[in-house]
Amino acid sequence: MATGWAGDGAVHDQIEATVKDAVERARRQLPAGPGLDRCEECDAPIPEARRRAIPGVRLCVACQTVRDEEAGFSAYNRRGSKDSQLR
Repeated sequence: MATGWAGDGAVHDQIEATVKDAVERARRQLPAGPGLDRCEECDAPIPEARRRAIPGVRLCVACQTVRDEEAGFSAYNRRGSKDSQLR
């Protein structure tokens, strides 16, 4: 297939590069280093398992949940899949 000046797969390569850059940018923004032993908002102890799972953690689960809700973050896909919309 003739694509002009671009080589075969150039669009795919550009998409891959864009995704790679976005992932690297997101990783750089993640907290790093030792986390806190106590929540910076409510001073509740942060469990060792949470500190090992999330490097640089600063909030307990309860405070993080409140912050995520205020930001409008949801771990659930409330829109549903295309398959469920077609049924």
